[in-house]
Amino acid sequence: MKKSALTSLFFVITATSLSVLANTTPPNGGGFSGPGATQIPSTVREIKNLGVFVDDTDVTLTGVITNALGNEKYTFRDSTGEIIVEIDNDKWFGLKVDPNTTVIINGEIDKGFNGTSVDVKRIQAK
Repeated sequence: MKKSALTSLFFVITATSLSVLANTTPPNGGGFSGPGATQIPSTVREIKNLGVFVDDTDVTLTGVITNALGNEKYTFRDSTGEIIVEIDNDKWFGLKVDPNTTVIINGEIDKGFNGTSVDVKRIQAK
């Protein structure tokens, strides 16, 4: 009985993981966008509602950076909530923003023991 339950759990986890991997959009922004395609999360709420098997999923967010937390981490806010974003110093390319500057962030979800954050690959002012 235990072996059957473990086997079933393995197949559920594998199927869920493969489903997420199969529906991610390529990093260049290309790919299929019709029926059945998974859309790139575009709000903080969508990221937080995705579940556990979404690490490294591409995201595009529009909002403001409200606070510097140190160690290249910042608080990002949109109309649906707040999330921590990590922006490496080499990603800024001289861009200067403040809490009144709307930015567009492209990055990947980073699920860890300390919660969910976004690893920013590109940031630009809107």
